[in-house]
Amino acid sequence: MKNYIYLFTLTAASLFITSCGNEDQKAVVDNSPAIAVKVNQVKANGNDPFLSVSGKIQASNRAELSTRMMGYVKEVHVNVGDTVRKGQLLVSISNADLQAKRAQVNAGITQATVGYNTAQKEYNRFKNLYADNSASQKEMEDMTANFEMAKARLESANQMKNEINAQLAYSNITAPFGGTVTSKNVETGNMANPGVSLLSIETPGNFEVMAMVPETEISEIVKGTAVAVLVKAIGKTLIGNVAEVSTSSKNTGGQYLVKIDLDKTEANILSGMFSTVQFPVERKAELELVLIPTEVIITKGQLSGIYTVSQTNTALLRWLRLGRTYGDQVEVLSGLNADEAYIVSAEGKLYNGVKISIQ
Repeated sequence: MKNYIYLFTLTAASLFITSCGNEDQKAVVDNSPAIAVKVNQVKANGNDPFLSVSGKIQASNRAELSTRMMGYVKEVHVNVGDTVRKGQLLVSISNADLQAKRAQVNAGITQATVGYNTAQKEYNRFKNLYADNSASQKEMEDMTANFEMAKARLESANQMKNEINAQLAYSNITAPFGGTVTSKNVETGNMANPGVSLLSIETPGNFEVMAMVPETEISEIVKGTAVAVLVKAIGKTLIGNVAEVSTSSKNTGGQYLVKIDLDKTEANILSGMFSTVQFPVERKAELELVLIPTEVIITKGQLSGIYTVSQTNTALLRWLRLGRTYGDQVEVLSGLNADEAYIVSAEGKLYNGVKISIQ
């Protein structure tokens, strides 16, 4: 009987605690002020006459300078932004071991030269004796073989010198053409490794654009076609011509590489600027495009999204699947409909469920 009384007491206490907890939860009210936001209606477009893709500007004449030998950097003679002339010394790498090898090779050349000269004199002497029948054919053959070996040793020594000189050339990195230093990846005292970039130089003035075109339109891109290149950083549209069209997307993630040579311009463009290339290519089907500004896209890792307005006037983060870029707008393939609104600016930090007030 006591056990039943004890169980009843615990059950009653539990119900009392649960009841109090529910009352506390009901008492919590969200009194935070609503965040003022501005919204835009989704823009639909089905008549865009251009195929627009993203591109990147780079110098037509550029080079990554490296070395074929390993050694400590003695001195870097230039800095980023310096103008250099063709043949100018840029980086010096320690070559004490090569200098020692060259001294050994020079000594070997001297020794081989002496041996060659001696063998040549003996060969000429025995050649005259053989002509006078004063030397046997065997002696002449032996002397000829001795002379040929001396000649080969001298040639080998000279080739070793050429090899050492070629290696020494890689210890002094010079400019292959006149231009400007755009990057410096090494400092005095660093270890230079074969094939690792030390400096980058490029010739300013001549630029090209590398663009990626999807497989659905690559067949319409023709070499020599004039295109418009919008450079948003300077707010100008430049003119270029298609110079190269790749026929394989094996190493470019399913898209095809297209190179555009830009016409000469006084615009202040720089390598690395992003651009939008507009090809005069008509779409194969009349499709209604859902377009939103690229500046309102929110990225988290590999996800792209946008804040929309829920029916209860709260912010709702919607993940999107994006398509091609059209100037400063991007195509929404899924996740947003043409009759919806999205938030373009807010006077506070947005997050899922925060109260908003549309201005």
